[in-house]
Amino acid sequence: MKPFKKTLSLLLSIALLTMTSSAQAAMITNDIVIAQSQQQDARNELVRTVQREDVRQQLLDLGVSPAVVEDRINMMTPEEIAHLNQQIADLPAGGDVLGVLLVIFIVFVITDIIGATDIFPFIKPVN
Repeated sequence: MKPFKKTLSLLLSIALLTMTSSAQAAMITNDIVIAQSQQQDARNELVRTVQREDVRQQLLDLGVSPAVVEDRINMMTPEEIAHLNQQIADLPAGGDVLGVLLVIFIVFVITDIIGATDIFPFIKPVN
């Protein structure tokens, strides 16, 4: 029994020594944390806009499910989110809901054309 334990111990020791760990630690700077927080805030702001009752109703009138829009927003890049939020912020005071919906509609049409999404069946992707 002793040679078996010795052999098993040797094999386990070799196995532990040959296993490599791919975990690496790195410092996260304040700039990275702030940027991630700002990106999440921008995304949440856009989702809150879509969740407004007047916007929700306009989306339904256009035949687009607000849940689908929220899913698409969650898949957008930070640059797309920032651009869309900027366009919404540039709208006249008082909130032109139709303008917000038009901007969202245009973004989704563009993403359908490039093949990133498939929301509208009447749009064929370029690829």
